[in-house]
Amino acid sequence: MKKVLIVAYYFPPSGGPGVQRVLKFVKYLTEFGWQPVVLTVENGDYPARDESLLAEIPKRTTVYRTKIFEPYALYRKFTGKPAHAPVDVETIPSRDRRKSLSESFAEFIRSTFFIPDARIGWYPYAVAKGLEIIENERIDAIYSSSPPYTTAVIAQKLQRSTGKPWLAGFRDPWTGFLSTPNRWLFPRAIDRAMEHSVFKDAGMVEGAWRGILKDIMDKYPDIPCEKLYYLPNGFDAADYPSDEQPVKDKFTVTYTGSMYGLRNPKTFLQAVEELVGESKIAQEKIRLKFIGRFGSEVQEMFRASSIRESIEVVPYLPHGESIRELLRAHTLLLVVDETKDSREIVPGKVFEYIGARRPILALASDGAAAELLRETRSGYVAPNTDILAIKNAFLECYEKFGYRQETFEPNGEAIRKYERREIASQLAVLLDTLYAQHTTPRR
Repeated sequence: MKKVLIVAYYFPPSGGPGVQRVLKFVKYLTEFGWQPVVLTVENGDYPARDESLLAEIPKRTTVYRTKIFEPYALYRKFTGKPAHAPVDVETIPSRDRRKSLSESFAEFIRSTFFIPDARIGWYPYAVAKGLEIIENERIDAIYSSSPPYTTAVIAQKLQRSTGKPWLAGFRDPWTGFLSTPNRWLFPRAIDRAMEHSVFKDAGMVEGAWRGILKDIMDKYPDIPCEKLYYLPNGFDAADYPSDEQPVKDKFTVTYTGSMYGLRNPKTFLQAVEELVGESKIAQEKIRLKFIGRFGSEVQEMFRASSIRESIEVVPYLPHGESIRELLRAHTLLLVVDETKDSREIVPGKVFEYIGARRPILALASDGAAAELLRETRSGYVAPNTDILAIKNAFLECYEKFGYRQETFEPNGEAIRKYERREIASQLAVLLDTLYAQHTTPRR
C-alpha cells in the first residue's frame, strides 16, 4: 500500500469543522490504497478542542506531533483578553464595531510579520520532522490541508527537498479572503508571491468549494486549470445515530458552529421578533438553539433580543453530541457571511446539516450554497438582508414541520454523493494520478 504524508495543523484533539475533512480522509483513504501518515502539532492553540475525536483516529494511523511557536498567548495578554479566549471569534468584528488601539496595533503586527499566518512558527519544526518521516516511512506522496496556509508552505519545502509529488488542499481561499489580514503594500506582496509559488509548485490543487478554484484562476491566469480540482466537503453517515427524533415540546431551530463579525444572527432574530410581535407565531412554542462559539457582539444580540426567553445558547459540544442536536431539531439554521465572496462560499457545516436530513433555513445570497440546497432539496434560502423573505421561510418551516409535523423528503440520491467515504475515494484517485505522473519515465 502506498503512503501519503498528511500535513495538517487542525487534527484531534482540535475541534471545529476544519478538523473533520482531514480526519475523515485519514479514516477512509486506506480503503482506496493509501495509508495516511499524519504530521501535526503537539499542543496547538486551537479555537476549540474536542478530545472525543482522538478515538476516531484509526489505530493503524501513525501520527507525528511536533513543537510549534504560537504567538496568540502574547496577543491575548497585549489586548487584555482572557488566557484561553478563542482568538477567531473576537478578531473579526462586524462593520459596525471599531477596534481598540491595542487590537489595531496587534492586527498591524499580525499582518506585517506573520506571513502567511500566525502558525508560521511551526515551519522549522515541521520541515525537520517531515524530512525525517519521508525517509523513515518511505512516503510516496504529500498532501497538505490549509488553512492555516503555513501547512502549504511546509509541504512546498518538503516537496522541493525530496521531489515527492504534492497535492495541496484548501478549505478557504488564501489572500484577500474575509478571514485573512488586510496587509499593507510590502507584506501583501510577500504573501501574494508565497501564494503564487505554492500554486505553481504543487502537482495538483484541490478546493473544498468551487469559488476557491475560481479565486486562484482569477488571481493567477498562468496556473493551468488542469491541475485544479473540486473535492467538496461532506458528512459521514456513520456519525448519525438512528434513534434521534425531533423534540416534541417546542418548534426547535438549531444552529451549530461559530458566529462572529459578518456572520451573525441579527436579521434572523429581527425576523422572528416581528413574527412574534405580529402574533403569527407563539413565542412560548418556539426554541432557538445556538450551539458553539459566539463573539461578544453576538452574545449581546442574544441578550438584547425581545425573544431572549426563547433563545438557548449552548457552549461548544463534542462532535458526536453536536450531530445529535441536529437530529433533535425541526429546522437547522445556516448563516453565510455577507461579503463580496458570499456567492461562492459553501460552509463545511452545511454538509453535516444535509446529512441530518432536516429542513435547512439558509440566510444566504443566491449562489453556491443555494445551488447545493436546491440540488439536494434540503431546505429554504432567504437573503440575509431580506427580513420579509426570512419571515416567510421561518413561518413555512414553523407551520409545516412544527405545527402540522409534515415529513421532510430531501433528494437522497443527491445527498449520498457528499458522503465522506465518497470524497475520500476521489482524493485517492487524484493521489493515484499524481503518483503515476511522477513515477512514469519521461520520453
